[in-house]
Amino acid sequence: MPLRRWIDSANNAIEGILHAAKTQRHLRYHLYSAVAALMLSYALGLDRTDFLIIAVAVILVLLAEMLNTAVEYVVDILSPEYHEKARTAKDVAAGAVLMTAFGAAVIGYITLFPYLKKIFDSGIHIAKHSKEEIALIALVLVLISVIVLKAYTGKGHPLSGGMPSGHAAIAFSAWVAVTRITESFGVSLVCFGLAVIIAQSRITIKAHTPLEVIVGSLLGAGITFMLFEIFY
Repeated sequence: MPLRRWIDSANNAIEGILHAAKTQRHLRYHLYSAVAALMLSYALGLDRTDFLIIAVAVILVLLAEMLNTAVEYVVDILSPEYHEKARTAKDVAAGAVLMTAFGAAVIGYITLFPYLKKIFDSGIHIAKHSKEEIALIALVLVLISVIVLKAYTGKGHPLSGGMPSGHAAIAFSAWVAVTRITESFGVSLVCFGLAVIIAQSRITIKAHTPLEVIVGSLLGAGITFMLFEIFY
């Protein structure tokens, strides 16, 4: 079925991200930097244009690192023995990552400098955001956290198995976000029930252990709750 094929394709694509995070130390560093850049941008209260500039710069760095990883694998397959041109190909790919990262750093400095200067002029002030914006950034940070944790544990697939459960993390993140956005006990109760059903289904089909589901649930709910407390 088309939906089944789409899910399989998505799983394969995310599997590539997870494999790169497991095997490439620099990609994990870039993911940490991405989280730090997003959190700093949110705290400083960047306007929409500046935030998009930072987001695009972060995406380009991650993209360059993953393409570099793909090039290294292809070169190793085509040239298992040492070859000068193979080495050059890897060096050029690594140079592309370095150039992208340097460019992103310069863009980040130019974009963030006026906001950082305000800290020295008027003191530290954490910007506030709408509930919808916080829900979105929470989802992004939960997904990055799941990828990093699965990379460290080295088990499971992005959408099936491993520590922690990504389904449970997203489900309980959505529950907290909906609760804070609607401020309705009834809606919150329904969303909580749906989140529990999703988490339980991961155990029922033996995709996850109870511990993996619990950790995922706490991770998703905890990150989302923390962000709402900080930014709203």
